This record gives sequence, structure tokens and C-alpha cells, in this order.
Amino acid sequence: MKKFIIILTFLLAFIVLAACSETEETNPENAKESDSNTEEKTGSESSEEMDGMDHSDMNMSGSGEVPEDLQKASNPTYPEGGQAIIKADHMEGMNGAVATIVGAYDTTVYTISYTPTNGGEKVTDHKWVIHEELEKPGDDPLVAGEEAIVNADHMEGMSGATAEIDSATETTVYMVDFELSTSNEQVTNHKWVTEDELAPAE
Repeated sequence: MKKFIIILTFLLAFIVLAACSETEETNPENAKESDSNTEEKTGSESSEEMDGMDHSDMNMSGSGEVPEDLQKASNPTYPEGGQAIIKADHMEGMNGAVATIVGAYDTTVYTISYTPTNGGEKVTDHKWVIHEELEKPGDDPLVAGEEAIVNADHMEGMSGATAEIDSATETTVYMVDFELSTSNEQVTNHKWVTEDELAPAE
């Protein structure tokens, strides 16, 4: 009888230890699944943030060259050589920067959506591309829903892409120099900032 009790006790202890071991093996799997779900959610949120106005691949500085048929503004609100405050956040560190006006031009400016030619994710509502940076757009401004080939290279994979027009506005656009507030990086010949994205410098 005593031997039976000892064996029974040993069996019960073994069962308890086995159950604990199984729980420990199960929990890491649950933790991994939780981590995986978190990573998938974070990745999804990052992807959503990248849609639209993601400008991580934006060429902030430019050569200063403009299309030959682009007309200089005859009486711009912010004349060449003057300064203005940028009220746009195309890129982190841009909003609130003091801009020096390099050039002012009267044109039609577009927000566009396109898939980059380098295979990147689709860009939606990109600001800005001007009428003269489209391939054979005609004399009249395009309207939302129309498509055109982009000849500008403001971002990697933009040049040569087929873009859908999201919006069109006739206004004055500016090429500007400024300093990013986040890194003190000097940005030169940036294209483009619209007139309503500028405010008088104090």
C-alpha cells in the first residue's frame, strides 16, 4: 500500500510538471503571434501613412532649370529675391521656414496620383506638378480624372510615370531656397510652393 501511494504521488508530480512545461512552451508561441500581429499592424499603419503625401524620396533641391515655355509672373505677391514664410509641410522641417524667392511663375498647378516607374508604392495627391512639366498637355488646363505623362523628377520614379490629375488650380508658383528646421540642411531651387502656401516675412 505504501509503495502504491509513493508511485501515485510520483505520477501526479510528473503530470503537474508536464502541464507546466506545456504552458511555458505555449506562451512563447502566443507572444510570438502577438508580436507578429503588432508588427503587421504597425506595417499596415506605416503603409497608410506613406500613401499620399509621403515625400521620403523627394528631391528637395533642384537645378534651378524650368521648362522653356513657363511664363514668369508679371507682378507676383512675393518678388524674386524677397523672403516669405513657408506654410506647407511637403517635408518635415519645411513648415515655418524662411524662404528666399528664386523665381515666380504663373501657371496651372496640379496634385497628382501615380505609380513610380521604379516600382515603388503608389503616390496619391502629390503636391505639386505644373502644367509645363507634363508631356504634351495642350494649352488648356487638365481637369481632375484626366491622365498625363510626367516629365518632372521631383521624386524618384516620377519622371515618365503616367499620372492621374487629382486637382488643378491656376495660380502663381514659386521656386524657393530655405533651411530645414529639423536638420539645418540648406534646400535650394525647391519646386514648387504655391502662393497660398506662403505668408509675408515679418
